[in-house]
Amino acid sequence: MTPELRELYQSAILDHYRKPRNCRAVADANRSAEGHNPLCGDRVRVALRLDDDVIRDVGFTGSGCAICTASASLMTESLKGKTRGEAEALFRRFHALLAGDGGAGEETGPELGKLAVFAGVREFPVRVKCATLAWHTFRAALQGEARTVSTE
Repeated sequence: MTPELRELYQSAILDHYRKPRNCRAVADANRSAEGHNPLCGDRVRVALRLDDDVIRDVGFTGSGCAICTASASLMTESLKGKTRGEAEALFRRFHALLAGDGGAGEETGPELGKLAVFAGVREFPVRVKCATLAWHTFRAALQGEARTVSTE
């Protein structure tokens, strides 16, 4: 990772950790799920309002490390207004980015935009679960799954 990219990664993570966006309950949510990362102790609840297959609102609550919180914050910013299909494609691209293939294979899906800063997490494999917890929890909520999501 270049020094410039490392600085951007650290800056974005710290900004979204210190001032998380959409860190709140969604009053009129019609989907929600809980997630837990036992290794780090992260706990997150993701709630969303899905109308006509469009994510009208999404928020998260809970406690987590800087990477978990920043990921949840950036995730909610990225998903608001997306269709279910666009959200699923973005989930796959983000997951692929952290798996090391740069999000390839989703040419028709939405671009990662600001989420690309999480490419730096690949350098710390144990932190990938921190970065993906909110995403897996969001996906469970979107699909109406009642189970608690775990990274283990």
